[in-house]
Amino acid sequence: MLLGTWNLENLYRPGGPYGPQDEAAYEAKLAALAAVITELDPALLGVQEVGDPEALADLTGMLGDDWHLALSAHADSRGIRVGFLSRLPLAVLEDTAAFPAELRPVQVDDAGTTVAGAGRGFLAVEAGQPGESGPAGGGPLRVAVCHLKSKLLSYPDGRFQPRDEGERARYGAYALYRRAAEAAALRALADVLLDGDGQGRDVAVVGDLNDEVQAATTQILLGPPGSEIGTPGYDRPDRGDAARLWNVAPLVPPGQRYSRVNSGRRELIDHVLLSHRLVRRATAAGTGLPDEGPPGLPSVGPDPADRRGVAGSDHAPVWVRIG
Repeated sequence: MLLGTWNLENLYRPGGPYGPQDEAAYEAKLAALAAVITELDPALLGVQEVGDPEALADLTGMLGDDWHLALSAHADSRGIRVGFLSRLPLAVLEDTAAFPAELRPVQVDDAGTTVAGAGRGFLAVEAGQPGESGPAGGGPLRVAVCHLKSKLLSYPDGRFQPRDEGERARYGAYALYRRAAEAAALRALADVLLDGDGQGRDVAVVGDLNDEVQAATTQILLGPPGSEIGTPGYDRPDRGDAARLWNVAPLVPPGQRYSRVNSGRRELIDHVLLSHRLVRRATAAGTGLPDEGPPGLPSVGPDPADRRGVAGSDHAPVWVRIG
């Protein structure tokens, strides 16, 4: 079973302010995305930046008839949201954007505006037929997908460049506040899915975390510290195993550990995290397409409008194979 995540980059039908400007560009984008998904052949793929639900339906129509869809109802100001493409039947367990009750609203701009929830919702599903064993054996497979606040900063009046370095620093802090709060909310959802039994439950969290493996926001999702893949504690059972999530990034070949190129710098900001039971069945992980080497990605800059109408995506899929 291959489980993955992919940011589809502004998946809109043509004619709106964010998607392709004409039908030809739209068809080229769909064809490029469909070719990758067909080659990847995932059992379950978490997706981000679905701007039009109809566009995801168009994409699925190019893949064949045996796919199931689930989409979050919680979209951001541009209408983008997260979802799933699956060869397995899906049941929605949770679709939420709320921060934990104990977490106060966070400041997001110089005017003092605060938000009490994530910009884009978190969607959790159970995959497989009711009453059947999950695809990795044992119980059902439960997966949450997310798209945390971007590191690409935007400023008042639609600007992508700050007036001065003070403004850049403040808006960088606001973005970090939001991403950290969203990570805490996502971890709370993971706790519900794990239910204190990661050794017996098949649980995964996938998505665009908009930060790298060792970033503080990414680390929030892991739960109890220690036991990461490649450390001496990995093969030593302990009480934390019931609540931990393991990032499969160390299983990705070193030359492929990136899912986006930002201003010429390779970054791994899309992630797959697995419960104790699932990670012990992970046989391989990668970015891009299996057996094709490092993904060939364009370098992106601070203005996302520069790539409007470009085919494909500026992210590579990240995947793990479960035996």
